[in-house]
Amino acid sequence: MSKVIVPKGYRSALGMYDTQTAIGLLKRTFEERLCLALNLKRVSAPLFVDPTTGLNDDLSGVERPVRFDLKETGKDAVVVHSLAKWKRMALSAYGFSAGEGLYTDMNAIRRDEEMDNLHSVYTDQWDWEKIITRETRNEEYLKKVVQGIVGAICDTLDFLKCRYPQLDVDLKRTVQFVTSQELEDLYPTLSSKERENAYVKEHKTVFIMQIGDKLRSGKPHDNRAPDYDDWSLNGDILFWNELLGCAFEISSMGIRVDEKSLDEQLKKANADDRRALPFHKALLNGELPLTMGGGIGQSRLSMLLLNKAHIGEVQVSLWDEETRRICKEHDIVLL
Repeated sequence: MSKVIVPKGYRSALGMYDTQTAIGLLKRTFEERLCLALNLKRVSAPLFVDPTTGLNDDLSGVERPVRFDLKETGKDAVVVHSLAKWKRMALSAYGFSAGEGLYTDMNAIRRDEEMDNLHSVYTDQWDWEKIITRETRNEEYLKKVVQGIVGAICDTLDFLKCRYPQLDVDLKRTVQFVTSQELEDLYPTLSSKERENAYVKEHKTVFIMQIGDKLRSGKPHDNRAPDYDDWSLNGDILFWNELLGCAFEISSMGIRVDEKSLDEQLKKANADDRRALPFHKALLNGELPLTMGGGIGQSRLSMLLLNKAHIGEVQVSLWDEETRRICKEHDIVLL
């Protein structure tokens, strides 16, 4: 059953048709700002991949991909969960150089997602990836890129508010950086999500770093697949969502594994069987470029900047009858 939060006295600032126009304007504006900030070029991307290549991401390791058979080939395909690994292969295939990158529209079906105001089984993201050097493969450069993305988001909001002055949204441009271990030390009795809410409420715009490895408590802040982000050089961008009263994740991103970190993380995750997959073999053999990248939620960003209470107001998906009833009773218009 989906969980629905209804903000007290909620009324959308934009009607259905204005919302659609605003989403188009938002996407065009943000793409331009993102490309300028990170030096990216648009490319096309797959909706599904061959499961034997190792290119699909298993996210936290428990999600089931949507699988179907192809009549013509007699083989199976799986709908992508994200494009983290595919993008790295694409950068090599396109011949990009250090400092250059790509972005693409990523559409996915995450059939095991727990649905609520922020989560849908349909996922749409701007997936981006760029080549870095050994010298820029560090925390300082990671922080610089994070600040560039946040700047692009805030610039987009400013542009939208000129067009739609009724939008009552304010975002803080200055990013507060914190590690997942520092969060646990600050709030040892709280859960990971409770820590995020407490910290982001205070600091408004936050990048939580180093997600995936075990903390001193013996548990990770959140699960991450061992074969795309380097757990010591990754993180999540979160804004405080005043309407919903919660930390609001916009992006999961990071510097990707190199040969050394992939080797270590596969061991930690008991995933040594992946070493035989084509992607992992190429990476362990040093045949792929050093990269960083991430995904930025398109519907998530639309929700945040247009001050919407539910993700179903900015994307078309499937919802249970109870969710539809609650939303209808409280003037939350699901598309």
